[in-house]
Amino acid sequence: MQSMTRVEHALLAALSRVETGCPPRLAAAVRHAVFPGGARIRPQLCLAVGMACGDDDPALADGAAAAIELLHCASLVHDDLPCFDNAPTRRGQPSVHCAFGERLAVLAGDALIVLAFETLARAAQRSPQRLAPLLLTVTRGVGMPQGIVVGQALECEPRVALGDYQRAKTGALFAAATAAGAEAAGAEPAPWRIFGEWLGEAYQVADDIRDVVADPQLLGKPIGRDLALGRPSSAIELGLEGAIQSFDRLVAAAVASIPPCRGGAQLRALVRREAERLVPLALSEDVVRVAA
Repeated sequence: MQSMTRVEHALLAALSRVETGCPPRLAAAVRHAVFPGGARIRPQLCLAVGMACGDDDPALADGAAAAIELLHCASLVHDDLPCFDNAPTRRGQPSVHCAFGERLAVLAGDALIVLAFETLARAAQRSPQRLAPLLLTVTRGVGMPQGIVVGQALECEPRVALGDYQRAKTGALFAAATAAGAEAAGAEPAPWRIFGEWLGEAYQVADDIRDVVADPQLLGKPIGRDLALGRPSSAIELGLEGAIQSFDRLVAAAVASIPPCRGGAQLRALVRREAERLVPLALSEDVVRVAA
C-alpha cells in the first residue's frame, strides 16, 4: 500500500472512532480541519523512515504518522485564529474559524491534539514497549521547550533569532516525524531526527519564500502574512535570492544526512520531489535573473 493511502486510511479510522455521539458541529469542524489534506509530507516521512527501518509493526507506524498529522492539523487551526493570523482560508477552503466560528475552532484544535495521542496509544498493542519512547518523541516535537507551540509563542516575543524560530515553528515536528518513524520500527531514532531537523528548516524557508511569491489560489491560503504580521522570515531577512540559496543548502544537508538504509534511494527521491514542489527550479531561475 502506498504511504499516502496508508496515511488517509489511518486518519479516517481515527476520526471514525470518535465521531459517533459527538456534537455534530464539532465533529464536522474536526473533519473540516483534516480533510482534504495538504501534501501530508510529515506523515509520509514518518512512514518512509519506518519502511526504511524495516516496518515490522505497520499498525504502529500508521498510528504514529496519523498522530503527527493530527497535531499538525491542530496547529493550523489555532494558527489561523483571529488572535494569531486571522487567515480566511486554508488548503483552498475556509479556515475552521471562518466555517464554524471561533469557539468551535478552538475546541476542534484541542480535540485534534487529544485524538493524536489516543490514536498513538491505540496503535501500540503489538509493540507496547515502544509506546513510551514514541510519546516522548512526539511531545518533544509539540510542546516546551522547543516544539511547535514554542514556535508559535516566539511570534509574541519582541525579538527572536530566525534559526530558533524556524527550528521550533516547523523543524520540531519534522524531526518528531522522522524519529517516530524509526522508533515505530524499533530502530535508533537519533540519526533520523537529524534528517528531520534539516528538512524541517528547509520547509520553513520554503514557506517564507512562498509567502512572498506564490499564487494564493495555488497555495490555498493568503500570502504576504509574514510582512504584515511582522513575523521572522528568511525571505525578509535574507532577500529572495538569499532565501533560495539557504533552501538549497538545507535540502542538500537533509539528503546527505539520510542514514544508510535499504530505502535510501526512495527517501532521497522523495526529498527532491518535495523540494521541487515547494520551490520549483523555474522560480529560482526567475529570481536570480531578476536580481541580476
